[in-house]
Amino acid sequence: MSMRVTFLGTGGAVPTTERNPSSVLVNREGDRLLFDAGEGTQRQMMRFGTGFTVSDIFVTHLHGDHVLGIPGLIQTLDFNDREEALTVYTPSGTEEDIDQLVHAADNRPSFPVNVYGVGPSEAAVRRDDYEVRTFRTDHDTNSLGYALIEDDRKGRFDREKAEELGVPVGPKFSRLHEGNPVELDDGTVIEPDRVVGDPRPGRRFVYTGDTRPSATVAEVADDADLLVHDATFADDRADRAADTAHSTARQAAEIAGRADVERLALTHISSRYAGDVSAHLEEAREVFDGEAFVPDDGETIDVPYPDE
Repeated sequence: MSMRVTFLGTGGAVPTTERNPSSVLVNREGDRLLFDAGEGTQRQMMRFGTGFTVSDIFVTHLHGDHVLGIPGLIQTLDFNDREEALTVYTPSGTEEDIDQLVHAADNRPSFPVNVYGVGPSEAAVRRDDYEVRTFRTDHDTNSLGYALIEDDRKGRFDREKAEELGVPVGPKFSRLHEGNPVELDDGTVIEPDRVVGDPRPGRRFVYTGDTRPSATVAEVADDADLLVHDATFADDRADRAADTAHSTARQAAEIAGRADVERLALTHISSRYAGDVSAHLEEAREVFDGEAFVPDDGETIDVPYPDE
């Protein structure tokens, strides 16, 4: 199953000509999940060809650079004759604020928009083979991060071993792979663990929104395939990061190192750095051995399974 991540907005509170405010779209096998929706998100979706068939929006907090794209996006969906319901998840206690954004400028969407408040350590979404869980972040307002966590996959089926044991090619292969024993013509019973390997881990995508470095983030991001972490500032403005409840690139990378993540995307880049993120990359790579990068708006990456 494919998982593609498109960075629609990678800038901080003040947009630049290169970076839109925060928004990340995850397309997991056709499920399109939007994490934050900064101003102009609907235009970014058109510009980068993601389509509008979003099923869920996950809001980290109510600062404008993370939510002001919601009214325009909903109006655009309405103009496109959307009929399917849209669900917005937001930190508990902020539901009314989001509802006001949904109906801003007397907007009355013709499709259902459901707003749900969620607290930390909850499963906001549970689907057949993955869930989106919340976790507490350390920002200067009511804030959450979100982790898309896939279920373990079935172990690999050893066809050669099954044939050696006398299992005929056909439906019994599938039954074994599904975890059921099979009986051969001579009465021998073959248990699944003889031909099926250990369960294989699914993928883990973690999105922090705005946050200071946090032990909770490191715990949730353990072995993540992709961690998208606040890296508003470089070391030259570490004091500013602490005062405004953000992280530096180095701090984000230290969290990624503690969590042993595969890839680290540094986002929410302050407009102070304009088009030069060399300090962010240099400082992050000094403390993190994995792949650290600063995505551009519109950049799309594939997230492979850990065993690929």
